[in-house]
Amino acid sequence: MEYFNLDSDSIVFCVTATTFPEGVLAAHKTLHSFISHNPNRKYYGISYSDKKGKIVYKAAATELITNELRKHSLELFTIKKGAYICITVINFRNTIHKIGDSFASLLLHPDIDPNGYCLEWYFNQEDCKCMVKLK
Repeated sequence: MEYFNLDSDSIVFCVTATTFPEGVLAAHKTLHSFISHNPNRKYYGISYSDKKGKIVYKAAATELITNELRKHSLELFTIKKGAYICITVINFRNTIHKIGDSFASLLLHPDIDPNGYCLEWYFNQEDCKCMVKLK
């Protein structure tokens, strides 16, 4: 496990999966239908349990140009600044199970934020950081 600090809040635009985990890929495909890939854009997956214990998953991205995503009436979400514990998953497309395994391990940490969420940061086309905010 590693520690990572986000220096500022980040507003992202989201597409919520209809189901989890089955609807995750479709949510990402829908989001990507609105924008072309750009290495300067940040891409995320955000998940948390709702009040009934059901996992809610959101595919998310930042805007590079003002209103490029806002015009699609997508949901807004604020990724909070602060300290996160994380595990980097290399070649996630071929080892997708490692994302779930990483979060299972991260969620055992005694200092996670009880009001937080699981955050996947797809920092390039092949790798991602699985992150959980700390108190």
